[in-house]
Amino acid sequence: MNLASLDLNLLVALDALLSEASVGRAAMRIGLSQPATSHALRRLRDLIGDPLLVRVGARMELTPRAEALRQPLAEALDQVRGLFVTDSFDAATSSRRFLLMMPDHVVDLVLPALSERIAREAPGVRLDIAPWRGPATMTAELARAIDLVIGCTGEAFAGFHRQRLFADTEALAVRRDHPVGAGLTRLEAFLAARHVAVVGRGQREDPIDGWLGQEGLARPIAMVVPSYLQALHLAARTDLVSFVPRRLIEVMAGPLGLAIVPPPVDPGTYEEFLFHPTRAQVDQGSVWLRKHVLDIGRGLDRPLVRAA
Repeated sequence: MNLASLDLNLLVALDALLSEASVGRAAMRIGLSQPATSHALRRLRDLIGDPLLVRVGARMELTPRAEALRQPLAEALDQVRGLFVTDSFDAATSSRRFLLMMPDHVVDLVLPALSERIAREAPGVRLDIAPWRGPATMTAELARAIDLVIGCTGEAFAGFHRQRLFADTEALAVRRDHPVGAGLTRLEAFLAARHVAVVGRGQREDPIDGWLGQEGLARPIAMVVPSYLQALHLAARTDLVSFVPRRLIEVMAGPLGLAIVPPPVDPGTYEEFLFHPTRAQVDQGSVWLRKHVLDIGRGLDRPLVRAA
């Protein structure tokens, strides 16, 4: 390929298309019209020799080739942007303060490893953590102050760039000497057990119960708490069953004495995404921080294996 003939703006469009899997959302993110973004997609298809985005039912999905391009393209663009960064960031001497938003269960998955890295590379850096409540809570004032967001939402929101962090699923957590334990893999035992539900602020029910209802099932709820960690602590000290993110159970199983039980129904998988403000795209401090978070996310993003 003759690089002199390559329009580098196509790579920016490709990054947006692969991140959003939508021509309309990609157009919004990079500030182009939808026809212009569609034209860029056609040029990219010709250039790469792959359709990249294909329609599956009512939505667009990435081809295997497009999936393989996502991470190396994002890394390459970050390196190119770094060539033009003038503001310096010295991690070893910085006393910068970063504001991050994330759900409570992601705190336990990401922050211990991130804290070790910061202590080693940037002991003067401070992280302030705020709870993630969804895109609707992202006011213009907060968006100007935030540095990174981690959220389980496939939708982009204005002024932020989105990257996939890791995938997860839900599993059952019980204390290791639970009277039913592994028997909860049977549907009748699962439906007879006493469950603790997690209903966060602004929610009317645990998302698991909404999903079970769509499957024509209902589990007995004995208690409702506002966070996954509270649900796990209760499961560790009672006979209650907690249906929560599997990777969180894996992290807390040792300290809390929990056992992981695969549910009798398959809840599927979901994705956690990392968002950073478009204004901080080439900010060296932001680049440094999100590279660490993305690296930790890649470490978490190993294949999900059902418990025995």
